[in-house]
Amino acid sequence: MGSADSKLNFRKAVIQLTTKTQPVEATDDAFWDQFWADTATSVQDVFALVPAAEIRAVREESPSNLATLCYKAVEKLVQGAESGCHSEKEKQIVLNCSRLLTRVLPYIFEDPDWRGFFWSTVPGAGRGGQGEDDDENARPLAESLLLAIADLLFCPDFTVQSHRRSTVDSAEDVHSLDSCEYIWEAGVGFAHSPQPNYIHDVNRMELLKLLLTCFSEAMYLPPAPDSGSTNPWVQFFCSTENRHALPLFTSLLNTVCAYDPVGYGIPYNHLLFSDYREPLVEEAAQVLIVTLDHDSATSASPTVDGTTTGTAMDDADPPGPENLFVNYLSRIHREEDFQFILKGIARLLSNPLLQTYLPNSTKKIQFHQELLVLFWKLCDFNKKFLFFVLKSSDVLDILVPTLYFLNDARADQSRVGLMHIGVFILLLLSGERNFGVRLNKPYSVRVPMDIPVFTGTHADLLIVVFHKIITSGHQRLQPLFDCLLTIVVNVSPYLKSLSMVAANKLLHLLEAFSTTWFLFSAAQNHHLVFFLLEAFNNIIQYQFDGNSNLVYAIIRKRSVFHQLANLPTDPPAIHKALQRRRRTAEPLSRTGSQEGASMEGSRPAAPAEPGTLKTSLVATPGIDKLTEKSQVSEDGTLRSLEPTSQQSSADGSPTAEEPGQAWREQRRLSSASASGQWSPTSEWVLSWKSKLPLQTIMRLLQVLVPQVEKICIDKGLTDESEILRFLQHGTLVGLLPVPHPILIRKYQANSGTAMWFRTYMWGVIYLRNVDPPVWTRLAAGAQRRKDSVRVT
Repeated sequence: MGSADSKLNFRKAVIQLTTKTQPVEATDDAFWDQFWADTATSVQDVFALVPAAEIRAVREESPSNLATLCYKAVEKLVQGAESGCHSEKEKQIVLNCSRLLTRVLPYIFEDPDWRGFFWSTVPGAGRGGQGEDDDENARPLAESLLLAIADLLFCPDFTVQSHRRSTVDSAEDVHSLDSCEYIWEAGVGFAHSPQPNYIHDVNRMELLKLLLTCFSEAMYLPPAPDSGSTNPWVQFFCSTENRHALPLFTSLLNTVCAYDPVGYGIPYNHLLFSDYREPLVEEAAQVLIVTLDHDSATSASPTVDGTTTGTAMDDADPPGPENLFVNYLSRIHREEDFQFILKGIARLLSNPLLQTYLPNSTKKIQFHQELLVLFWKLCDFNKKFLFFVLKSSDVLDILVPTLYFLNDARADQSRVGLMHIGVFILLLLSGERNFGVRLNKPYSVRVPMDIPVFTGTHADLLIVVFHKIITSGHQRLQPLFDCLLTIVVNVSPYLKSLSMVAANKLLHLLEAFSTTWFLFSAAQNHHLVFFLLEAFNNIIQYQFDGNSNLVYAIIRKRSVFHQLANLPTDPPAIHKALQRRRRTAEPLSRTGSQEGASMEGSRPAAPAEPGTLKTSLVATPGIDKLTEKSQVSEDGTLRSLEPTSQQSSADGSPTAEEPGQAWREQRRLSSASASGQWSPTSEWVLSWKSKLPLQTIMRLLQVLVPQVEKICIDKGLTDESEILRFLQHGTLVGLLPVPHPILIRKYQANSGTAMWFRTYMWGVIYLRNVDPPVWTRLAAGAQRRKDSVRVT
């Protein structure tokens, strides 16, 4: 039958289904087979020939027919999985049913009355071979569907290479087949790389798209902060009920990490040959991050048979969570596996940064957001992987592309989620000492970023990009300022030599955040000044030698520190400062900056444009919820500081807790100020002004400024380089206050970020699946829910 005839017959069947007012019996195979048996329709055909309005019409007017359609389609998939799909006709039926269910499922999920349908039991679908009449053991339709998909993903000659030596051999028995021998790609726990097969990749992709659609019920439910909001589809699929859990997890991970989109080094190769692997890799990455959607703060731990985890998994560790995908990921431990994963993710993240002399000669991938989520999951669930990443300079292969994406997305409000995930990753990494140490490596590879040219280290790159985000991003990024400066504080004790460009950027931020109108305009703005002062103190106390550029910048901008020390606290001065704010259009003014108007990147943040954010995100927790504070001991170990700690550091600057004592109250005040209810008082300014950690810097200025001025007068110096040379050989040993303890704010898992990641992840998947558009629009209730949650 020709393709046109197939489409016509399929369309006729759809029309019949929508016009029949009486239920069609499930036994009427002649009717139901029209949807899958005699047609050869592509997934795009199915989406075009089954309009959304008609699916909804059947759901409302002939619900039993929609139920039967779903039941029959699942039944065909189960039959295909049982038989092994040996004939071409069986394979075509499986693909047609898969496409039809991918089309229909979102319209089941959007209606609250239908959401339980797939979890209702079907007569005759027993668990473990029980009799058909045993209703207690009847298997819900969702479980039958998920198990069939899992079986079909390891179906010889359909989705994996057959191991038969000749056509004379009998077909492999799908029930006795060990799917660990059919893993799709070499990598973690599997050394053999099967021959690439276009047909297998396409079939896998179609089944993974259906699997992702099954998991997408979460998209239609309001975000729930409680741990009981586990996705039942993911929960079952990643349980011991799925005998293919380990090989499928490994197949997905290896397929993503082994992918090389460059085109084997031949320029323009991607234009000559279509890359059928990339769609599969994208789908694999999306399924992987959804199956790994797990709140690590609330893990249950059943025993997993050590024999099933293979040598790649660490059987000596505790069993881990019920979700086997999370369990397996958390137990990967071999260095060669870590290297494979890290190299793969770094290679793919760096792909958009590739520069060649031939424009557009290399293929650019588009799934970097999924890769960032995957990297986050790996670090969050497998601490051995995190330590491996930080063990060498390889972490910089993650840092540079992450900074590239942050800089690139800073002015695009539709990519505010990308900004958050990038900053969260850097916050997680910055909690480890090794990250700060690695940043001292010289930055020599020039990535195409619109930032000032500098000669320096990766630390300089980080600071320059952060400055750019803060001064020329958009207003929705302001909640990230705390995170950005926390990262700077965390790494500051280890930065051996900042460039003049980076030093000036930090001083410019302090200058901007120290203006009275900014300090008095919101209840928590002064925290940004505390963070910057803490970073300066760390560098002065622990890395004075080698940081003459920063010391010189501090001396040049000494008036900023004196202004902070003499900050007005009387009501008339506070009122005057706020009046000045109303007359000043720029949120980050450059007034008084010696770098003047030519200072690159110091533009005001643009106001939020309505309607540019394509998907909605729940609010991110404040920095106090995102991190826990630890003190570095003399032996280099971290000691967690209890929230009740009232220690004061030696130089009188606030301890880890003092700036954070009133965070809850500050957040409340902040929201009040946003609604116009809050106004600063003298008592409020005095409460934090007295804790400004200025002693170390004031002592530095007291010692060095007269020396520098004397040299300039005595030797008639006007050249910066001479002054810097003097500062390089200077010392403050014995002149500064006793060094304060190093405080690190480490990321801590919490339900707030778990929920944020869930909404972000589904937002990315929703926007990335447009051909065909699996989720064209959300149901009205879900849409209202999405519209009501915004990044704050």
